[in-house]
This record gives sequence, structure tokens and C-alpha cells, in this order.
Amino acid sequence: MKLDIFSHCAIDTIYINDKNYVVPGGAACYCSLMAKTLKFDVTLNTKFGSDFLFADYLMKQKILIKNALSEEPTTKFILRILSSNRILFLENKCENINFVGLDSDNVLISPLFSEITNNTFEKIKKNSSFVFLDPQGFLRRKNSENKIYLERTDLNLSGVTTIKTNSDELKCFTNKPEVDGMKVLQKKGVKNVILTNKQNISLLSDDKIYMIKLPNLELFDTTGIGDIFSATFCCTMIKENDILWALSFAGGAAQAALESKQIGLKKIPTKGAVEANAYYFYNTVKFKQI
Repeated sequence: MKLDIFSHCAIDTIYINDKNYVVPGGAACYCSLMAKTLKFDVTLNTKFGSDFLFADYLMKQKILIKNALSEEPTTKFILRILSSNRILFLENKCENINFVGLDSDNVLISPLFSEITNNTFEKIKKNSSFVFLDPQGFLRRKNSENKIYLERTDLNLSGVTTIKTNSDELKCFTNKPEVDGMKVLQKKGVKNVILTNKQNISLLSDDKIYMIKLPNLELFDTTGIGDIFSATFCCTMIKENDILWALSFAGGAAQAALESKQIGLKKIPTKGAVEANAYYFYNTVKFKQI
């Protein structure tokens, strides 16, 4: 099984309580390593500068990295975390990711901050049969202090198989809450719409909404949890073509990552931990017709 991933690698400075940690990150790292854990062949379409010292590790994990080295410094963020809430600042943005072809029909797109242009986005979709989108980087803007905020954005979602949004992102796309917003995205051409709202995760597919709830855990570093969820959903859906198993495995991966209480990429769970949690979620999925 193969997967192409489009996203920037990043260097994150994470502030938790009175401590700070400088670690490699970005959806490129979290998603590619999670997909490798699930035994996928991964091609990473990304950009980073010579200051990114984690590339050798990614290549040792047999992740194929395409045309990634840039003369510009790596994308860098400052994250201040308090429980499930975080404040995000952009320190630097590396150059945009170019489309140089795909190694598979399956694609996960998760920009961090506008590194994928609309033109590149359209080329990726045109050459793919399965497209998973985390749209956060299409919506993010920065103010005069480099603090990240979200802005309403029009994006052509035709050709997207599955989209994952949180409540704020959904409002930016649709100006509607919860179920109404999910239905709007579905009408725009998206087959499956995932909404994450703290512990509650909903999935609209056809005319049903499926729901799981993560356990009430004491949170530590939540960076990358959404990326771990996305990669696991993507890989399970590609392999099994079963929406309930994909949701259950993704929830299981997110729970295992949170339970680890690790910083940065160390929280990526083992396949065994994901599977153990997945069986629990599969038996607790609720659904409703809309």
C-alpha cells in the first residue's frame, strides 16, 4: 500500500507550563511516520532548509522524500499549550511545495501555512483517486505579531474524498455550525466529512453521522494528534475501504498518542496500541440518520 503526503516539515518550539521543547514536527513528519507504522510505503512531498536535522531519520525509516531541500530556512512555529487549547505563532515559512508527480493514487494533503497553492492543489486532485484533506493551512493567516488566526476562505473541494475539520475551520468554510456545516461541505463534493470537537468526533458519510468520543484524559502535548488521526484514518480507509474501521482506528491512534504523554514525535503510537483501542471504539460507535 502506498501514500503520497503533501505538507511542510517544521521545527516546533512547544511551551507547556513553564518548560519549552524544540522538536521536529509538522504534518509531514507526524503523518509520514504514522503511515510507516501502519506498514505503508510513503512518499513525502515537502520543503525544508539545511537547519532541519531530522531528514536523515525520515529517510532511515524508508520514507521517500522528493525534491525537498530548500535554500530558505525550515517552517518554524511557536506553540503555547494549555490543556486542549493552544496559541500558535509562525516564526518562519519555507518555500512552497511544487507538484512533481505522484507515486500512488492515494494522497494526504495537510498544509501548515499556505505552502500549497490552489494551482498545486488542483493538480494533486486531478492525478489522485483518493484524497484526504486537512485544510488548516489554507485557512491560516498571521497578524502583525505573527499570531495565527483563521480566515474565511473559498476552496474548491470537488475531488476530495474525505475532509477533516474542527469547529472553527468548519465555520470558516460554511459559516454554519456542526451538522449543517458538514452537510454544506458534502454538497460541495466531499464524500466523507469529519468534524473534531475536543473529545467528540463525528463523521458524515452518505446520509448518516457516526460518532465516537475519546476518553476524558489529562492532556499534555496535543501537537500532532490531529495528524496522527488523519494518517491512520487515511491508511485504514485505503486498505480496508470500511468507514467504521477507519474511524475506529483513527480514534484509537489519537487515544494512544494522548495516553503516551510524550512530547512531539515520540507520541506516535505503535500499531498494537492503535489496534487495541480500535476494537473498543468499533463497539461504541453511535450513529444517526440525517
